[in-house]
This record gives sequence, structure tokens and C-alpha cells, in this order.
Amino acid sequence: MKKLILLFTLVLSLWACKNDQKTSGEDPRVEGTELDTTGVEAPAGEARDASVNTPKTFPTQLQSVFTAHGGLDHWKQMNNLCFEMKGKNGDEVHTISLPNRQNKIESKDWSIGNDANGVWLLRHDLGYEGNPVFYHNLMFYFYAMPFIISDPGTNYTAVEPTELDGEMYNGVKISYNDNVGDSPEDEYILYFDPTTNKMEWLAYTVTFKDQKKSDDWHYIKYDKWQEVNGLLLPEKLVWYNVENGKPKGKKMDIKFDKVTATETMLDASVFAKPDEAQYVK
Repeated sequence: MKKLILLFTLVLSLWACKNDQKTSGEDPRVEGTELDTTGVEAPAGEARDASVNTPKTFPTQLQSVFTAHGGLDHWKQMNNLCFEMKGKNGDEVHTISLPNRQNKIESKDWSIGNDANGVWLLRHDLGYEGNPVFYHNLMFYFYAMPFIISDPGTNYTAVEPTELDGEMYNGVKISYNDNVGDSPEDEYILYFDPTTNKMEWLAYTVTFKDQKKSDDWHYIKYDKWQEVNGLLLPEKLVWYNVENGKPKGKKMDIKFDKVTATETMLDASVFAKPDEAQYVK
């Protein structure tokens, strides 16, 4: 029976990403980053509300990066994002409602969702290893770069041209105001090609546990891009080992397939907790 339920939810999710499902309600534009529990170190849980104190302007360099990836205005027209990827225990289907950042991840062994009441977990035959609260929107946050860093409460500082893996890149450092999200001490550096303005690397720190600034930087190479409905979105991310504070040698990679981004509003029922699922803290 559980396998039939899982099959039904997978079909429903894929169908929802391709069909017009209207929903009502406010548009808080919140998002998050999470602490990965599968071995890839990642930013810890954030919940940043973009409905207030919206920044009116961005640094010229960052605006150029947004433009190179299809434009921030075009991104904000999208109401849903869906993709598939191979996770620790097999294929995962990720479905995200962009206006309110409710989301759902489905695999053969478990499903994780985030509705208006919190994060829920549905266990199947083998269950889930890890912390679903940390993982539920981890990959979305990385995937939605560079657009995800356009939120309010965010500060931008240009950095000196930097050599990474033998190439020179320009960069913008991202930090957050106090009390913005669960880990306001997190920092990022977005590195981009000085000629094309396309994003090439993301450096980030992890501060969720002790809530203190860190100089322990981790690196992701945005190795391949793909055009999706006028947006340039990732096709492949590569995590690197770090030596003397710089990336050195590939650690792991993740490829993204069946990506869609449309103006379709997904109904709240897509993300609602199934009866057999449990909310988690």
C-alpha cells in the first residue's frame, strides 16, 4: 500500500509542475538554506522574509550577473520550480512554490514537505536518514543561485578578483543583517566570469550550530548551465575539497534533470502533509 501511495504522490507532483493549479493567499517570498546531513557541508537553516524592506537597487556587478542569467524580473515572474536529481539514496523529485517557498521532495523511500504548518516527513519502506528540517530546501537554495540572494536584509560587498582552480573571477560577498533568518552569520561569495558575467563558483560558510562568524569556506563549482523558460539555471554542481582556503580537487557532483520553471501557481494541496506523515522539529 505504501508503494502505491508513493507512486501516486510522485505522479501528482510531476503533474502539478506542468499544469495550471491556482491558489490564493499572501506572497511572503521567503526562502531558506539548510544544513546538509548527507556529507556535503552546507549553509544552515534560513527563513528570510522578502515581503518587507525590499531592496530597491543592487550593485551594478550583481545586476549584470542577474541579467546574464535571464534577469531578476523574469525570475520573479516564475511561480513554481521543479527538478529531479540523484540524492544519497536514489532519485529525488523536488517541487517548489516560489511565492511562499512551500516545497516537497519525493523519493522511493521517503517524502519530505513544507506546508503552512511546518516541515513533515513521510517514511516508506526504508525510512529517512538525516534531519528533514535541515534538508527540505537545501538543494533548492543552491539551485536557485544567483537569484536567491536578492532578498531583503542582504548586504553586498565587491571582493578583489580571485583565482580559483587556475582562473580569475570577480566576486560579490553576501552577508545578512542581524536576526535575518536562523543563521544571520552565514556568508557567501558569488564568483562570476568577468567577461560573460555568468556565475561560476559559490563560496560559503556554515554557522548554524554556534551562530558565530566563520572563516571556514566551502566551494561549489557551477559547472554547467541550462536554459529553462528564458532563465539560465544550473545543470550540474560540483563540490570541491578545500586546501589552504581554496578549492582543490573534486569531491562530488550533482546533476539536475527535467527542470521546469513556469508562472503556474501550485495549489496548497500539493504540499499538504499526508495523513501518514508526521511534522518534525
